[in-house]
Amino acid sequence: KFAGIFCLDPANVQEAHDMILTAYPLSEEFEIPVLFRPTTRICHSKSNVVLNEIGKDGVGTEHRTGDFGKDPRQYVVVPAHTRILHKKLIEKQDAMAEHLVKLGLNRAEIREGSKTAVIAGGIAAEYVREILPDDMSFAVIGAYPIDTEWLASFVGRHEKVLVVEELAPVIEEEVWQVAGKTGVFGKKNGCVPYDGELTLEKVSAAFEKAGIKSRRSFAPVAPVADLPPRPPILCAGCGHRAVFYAMKKVFGKDAVFPSDIGCYTLGIQLGTVDTTICMGASITIGSGISHVDNKQIVSTIGDSTFLHTGIPGLINAVYNGANQTVVILDNRITAMTGHQPNPNTGITAKGEISPTISLEAICRACGATFVETVDPYDLLLLLQTFTKAKDTKGVKVIIARQPCVIAAKKSGLKRRRLTVNPDVCIGCKACVRFGCPAIEFFDKTASITELCSGCGICAEICPKSAISQEVI
Repeated sequence: KFAGIFCLDPANVQEAHDMILTAYPLSEEFEIPVLFRPTTRICHSKSNVVLNEIGKDGVGTEHRTGDFGKDPRQYVVVPAHTRILHKKLIEKQDAMAEHLVKLGLNRAEIREGSKTAVIAGGIAAEYVREILPDDMSFAVIGAYPIDTEWLASFVGRHEKVLVVEELAPVIEEEVWQVAGKTGVFGKKNGCVPYDGELTLEKVSAAFEKAGIKSRRSFAPVAPVADLPPRPPILCAGCGHRAVFYAMKKVFGKDAVFPSDIGCYTLGIQLGTVDTTICMGASITIGSGISHVDNKQIVSTIGDSTFLHTGIPGLINAVYNGANQTVVILDNRITAMTGHQPNPNTGITAKGEISPTISLEAICRACGATFVETVDPYDLLLLLQTFTKAKDTKGVKVIIARQPCVIAAKKSGLKRRRLTVNPDVCIGCKACVRFGCPAIEFFDKTASITELCSGCGICAEICPKSAISQEVI
């Protein structure tokens, strides 16, 4: 809204697909960026999607080349130009809003004689459709900016309007501006919650608060008591787990562990993640804390995140004389979001061979003089390296390199799984506290399930050598 650009908010998976196809011509026609804003539930949904026919109307067959036309007044955003560009942006808003109505992204279903209407945006529109009476008017706001004349015409037909949307009342505030004598219900008067994710039950409750009779009723689902907690955890055999174990062993629980966005955020379950804010913040937060707190600071960041936004933070830490250990968890891939390659992988997203970036060279170029690379599966060396870093002043970088266990399995790597000798196991739970999901504990004895990937760390941890590789 403040940027004055398009924002597309899909109500379902099909719309998410279709809106992307719409976004490109929108951007080109109005010479403006388009923000595509799917909510969490849309991103986590699966659905059949109707695709455009390949080749029809040029879809999927057009190969476009660019021809950059020089226009300093458009692309060189110095103050003299930005004042003009801002004026042009403001002048575009009405045409942008009208165009979204023509495209059907903002649309209304008017029921003659209906005194009440519901307006919804994004996935909330799907929830509303589930319970909306057939004789009630309904408007879907799938994109911003909103045509105020169109909105005023729709709202003015009704005595009461309920606005349902996720989080901030963006649509609702637009409705209030054109409401006139129409009663508006939504977040501002407590009908729709401000916080949390909307659900069908919450929308049904909003209908009731607004005095609207739902087509279907949904009673709150009673919570099931006494279910054991099932927090997300690192995969069996993940090298990150060994790193976290060694970190805690060497630096102790009183150290500060700033972390980042990735699989390794799950280190919170092992007590080795104290902060996670945004990509690259592990190093910068750790650097800042080191200047005001004498505790040991150990920042963890993935190889992808380090290449994306970690490098400036490392330069800043060295430049300003921080005293911290930076651990780059190098699993050679962007694992959390689906195993996409990165500049450290050696291939592009198209599968083409590309140069592999040297993390060691980058860290030294940033000014770090302590740069060590270690295999997390070598627990003894890992502990020794952390101890060395603990005893060294300044910025220390440890690159813990071990390919993602899932990617390794997909590539055909096989290791013999581990097994516990029940006659030797004393039930001390040292292996259980390691946190590997392949390790179970029954009848005072540990056991290892088929989830085991054969990393062997549990065997190194066991004080009685009760764990060994399975004999084939």
